[in-house]
Amino acid sequence: MVRIFLSGAALLLCAIVVASSLALAEIDDYTSGSETFFAHSDTLPWWLSAQSNTIFQWHPPFHADYSGPNSLDRRSDQAATEVATLYTGLELSPTLEAIADFEIGSGSGLSDSTGLAGLTNLDATRDLDGMPYVARLWYRLVIPLSDETVDAERGPLSILTTLPVRRLDIHIGKFSMVDFFDLNSVANDSHTQFMNWTVVNNGAYDYPADTRGYTYGGVIDYEDRFFGARFAEALISKRANGLNLQKNLQDAHSENYEIEVRPELIPKRFTAVRFLAFTNFANMGDYHQAIDLFEAGKTPVPEITDHRMQNTLKYGFGINAEQEFTDTIRGFARAGWNEGEHESFNYTEVNDTVAFGGDIRGTVWNRPQDKFGVAFVGNGLSQRHRQYLALGGLGFILGDGALSYGPEKIMECYYNFPIPIHAGFFGALDLQYIDNPGYNRARGPVVVPSMRLHVEL
Repeated sequence: MVRIFLSGAALLLCAIVVASSLALAEIDDYTSGSETFFAHSDTLPWWLSAQSNTIFQWHPPFHADYSGPNSLDRRSDQAATEVATLYTGLELSPTLEAIADFEIGSGSGLSDSTGLAGLTNLDATRDLDGMPYVARLWYRLVIPLSDETVDAERGPLSILTTLPVRRLDIHIGKFSMVDFFDLNSVANDSHTQFMNWTVVNNGAYDYPADTRGYTYGGVIDYEDRFFGARFAEALISKRANGLNLQKNLQDAHSENYEIEVRPELIPKRFTAVRFLAFTNFANMGDYHQAIDLFEAGKTPVPEITDHRMQNTLKYGFGINAEQEFTDTIRGFARAGWNEGEHESFNYTEVNDTVAFGGDIRGTVWNRPQDKFGVAFVGNGLSQRHRQYLALGGLGFILGDGALSYGPEKIMECYYNFPIPIHAGFFGALDLQYIDNPGYNRARGPVVVPSMRLHVEL
């Protein structure tokens, strides 16, 4: 009964988020058509832009029967992150471009980004040390397979303005795998949409990356008008959620596969369904092995990293759909599963997930640049993963010292609006409600309100 009441309270808080945002936005009737501080050329052979994203989060005290080394702090806690990115691009020919992006981040997530599978701030990685780094550095070659072309909108990750309808795209260099895979226009950008890790991306997609979310590799992408298929080979980290990538492909590597179909289910409305699969080979621990060593008295608690060097396989699947219903309303859904015998290695500790939601533009209330979104997520663990945590084992994100298992259930809503200072300034209010944080019925629920300032230059 208490949890039902709190779920209703979370819905009420979502309504308060919307009302508060509308009150703030009504300070000025902002109607500028520009979405960035500076206008960007559609004809110059180069691209230069930047953005800054600042997120502040807080949660009040919540109930917890016990806590462990990787628990979300049951006391009141607050955290903030700031990430700035410089985007550059160069069009070398009508079919060849180069992208180079540079990033700097500071701050931390709540409880140092531990205690939740669905962490509340996608910007809050574990290496926000205030030092600049190269985020992306890739070449893109377009191989035309048809004479028919379509206009393409320029942006930070592509500056080509005309593309063949049927083509082969080849990307080689440094990138984030989710620049190309598991894309979804409703839930994909933590800087203007949702913030939760398992809303923005498929939580069960353990995609290859370093701690900051980037890797080196190659992507081959076949595109047609109503169909796409892509494959990527990439480096994987040396240890779970590590910053250093294993450069020897014999020791670790990742394959990623996706098929995308774009049927016109509703006339003149965009539809996309994407089928995803991945295979990761790395020096990963086995939950069964770690539990056996503990039960044999060889380790004081199950320890997933206590094993000889071994090249093991982790694989998984996902589906991702989006549908435009009207000019102002869109919906999305995701589902994913990975085998739960081997440790979560790259993204987060999720073995199965279901997420759905949607957004609506403020055109309905005469504010076309505003947007409201709401999403619901359910995350789960495999039987072995649950047993490992219940016996006191630690993952790179989870570990309460014990576990009374329950699926981690999340609701998130946000309201994004332009700030009447200048084009390119956006604010957002966000609310997340998490039941069974870290899959533990003995802890929570917890409510996390957030504020975001996003600036595009």
